[in-house]
Amino acid sequence: MGISTRQPTHAFRSARSPGLWCAIVAAFLLTGCGTVEKDKRAIGLQAATHGYQSALRWGYYETAYGFVHPDLRKDKPLNDRFNGLRLTGYDVVQPPTLQDKDSATQIVTIEYLHEDRQVVKRLSDRQLWRWDEKLDSWWLQSGLPTFDE
Repeated sequence: MGISTRQPTHAFRSARSPGLWCAIVAAFLLTGCGTVEKDKRAIGLQAATHGYQSALRWGYYETAYGFVHPDLRKDKPLNDRFNGLRLTGYDVVQPPTLQDKDSATQIVTIEYLHEDRQVVKRLSDRQLWRWDEKLDSWWLQSGLPTFDE
């Protein structure tokens, strides 16, 4: 048996031409741009909701407040209601669901207590997240949950 010296067929040679590959890549890029942007936003939303959850869960309330849109925080410092507050549970009931391309909702159940009372309370928090095109980020529009005293 010797080494084959057959030339590739015409169809195979055409598929290897640079022009055809450029056309194929261009077609994928044109059809994929919308998908890439949608995926980027979905990944960003997942990162924002997870970061917010971690900040609340570990008691970094200033950091959690940083997920609220800057316009809603303007001239409104975090108040004292978070002093002595400790979260004991944070369960996602409904993961982030896109309402449209610029807004999403998530529902969580939060268990918490005030350290001076040691009574566990529970609340349901319906979070509204909005995409800000200018800031290229997701922001918590609904604000921090209201924890009963």
